[in-house]
Amino acid sequence: MKILDDLISEVRTAISVKEIYACVFWTAVITKNCGLASTLHEGHPSHKIVRDPGMLRGKQAAELIEYARSDGLLEASIGMATINSLIDVDEDKCVEKNAFDILAEKGENKDIAIVGHFPWVSRLKKIARRFFVIEQNPQEGDFPEDASEEILPDVDVVGLTGTAFINHTVEKLLDLCRGKFIVMVGPTSPLSPVLFDYGINVIGGSIVVDVNKTVSSITEGATFRQVKGVKNLNMIKK
Repeated sequence: MKILDDLISEVRTAISVKEIYACVFWTAVITKNCGLASTLHEGHPSHKIVRDPGMLRGKQAAELIEYARSDGLLEASIGMATINSLIDVDEDKCVEKNAFDILAEKGENKDIAIVGHFPWVSRLKKIARRFFVIEQNPQEGDFPEDASEEILPDVDVVGLTGTAFINHTVEKLLDLCRGKFIVMVGPTSPLSPVLFDYGINVIGGSIVVDVNKTVSSITEGATFRQVKGVKNLNMIKK
């Protein structure tokens, strides 16, 4: 994917991997920073194996970054966390604001589509003119993934999950959203201005500010709202 090529070209990859934690909800990779990504996998018994488990620590980040291209979801999760660990986020270009609030401000009385079922979707539905949730595993009222081709070109505002990098749908989705106001949300979202070149207006991601607290919480099964030691930031295109 060209978007991955451009992200990788902006970071220094000649750095050793210190630690990897592939936990039930979050994956963390520690290189120069601690990077996060959502943990995805195909599920038992069809789960695709990870190459070289137990030998990833000490490898060069350049090798683990390539896992982001893998068809195996867990490998791709590790790859995206590695990319995020190498990005030096410029906090001066970010604001500590809830991505939901940005979507609400931009989407009030407009047509909104959210790709991924987030906990706050019901609140957005109340302020939108028309509202759609597109989800690979649809809940009641959601639309299946194949509905994106019909829905996304016809809305005003899109909330897009960062896990689209992991399942390799990001470029297709961004193409369908061309010209819309796009907010990418979630810990997998790389806080890099490279994404602005692909039509994204706001990147809602996370940085780790206390590695010990983050590792302790994710290794003990923390859900996204329970993780400690992280700061949620939004990088907004000027």
